[in-house]
Amino acid sequence: MKKAVWLVAVMLLFAAGQAAAVENLKIGFVDLVKALNESDAGKKAKSDLEFMIKSKQSTIDEKGKAIEKAKGDLDKQASVLSADARKTKEEDLERQLREYQRFVSDSQNEIKKKENEFTVEIVKELRSIIQKIGQDEGYTMLLENAEGQILFAKKDLDLTEIVIKKHNESKAKPKK
Repeated sequence: MKKAVWLVAVMLLFAAGQAAAVENLKIGFVDLVKALNESDAGKKAKSDLEFMIKSKQSTIDEKGKAIEKAKGDLDKQASVLSADARKTKEEDLERQLREYQRFVSDSQNEIKKKENEFTVEIVKELRSIIQKIGQDEGYTMLLENAEGQILFAKKDLDLTEIVIKKHNESKAKPKK
């Protein structure tokens, strides 16, 4: 009987200690994707990428039209061209097509690389701000709400808007 009372007392003390520890927990979360997309730097990076994409697409369209025109010309002239001339034009068309495909592939890779550069740099800055908020405001833990993985949390635990605001302020300050 004494052992049972002792065990219950130890469990109550342990539970009381756990409750006190839980009261001191300070937890928050940040949606990094939202912060990336809605920060001024993220919006500028997105705008720069869209401009780059439009520019590349314009060149791709021009090259595509030139290939279509060359193909159309070859089809029209095929019956009147000598075998050698026809072969030369077909080889030229194939070369243009390879260059076109290479340009498209290179453009896609360049855009992906640029997007990655922008993203890595901004996320690095955001994580630094999140670390500072966590330390300065005494958070026990800050979580990332990646793709809505936090199923429920009170709105006041979401620090995303604060992180966006601090990031925008840090970019607005003139550099010394």
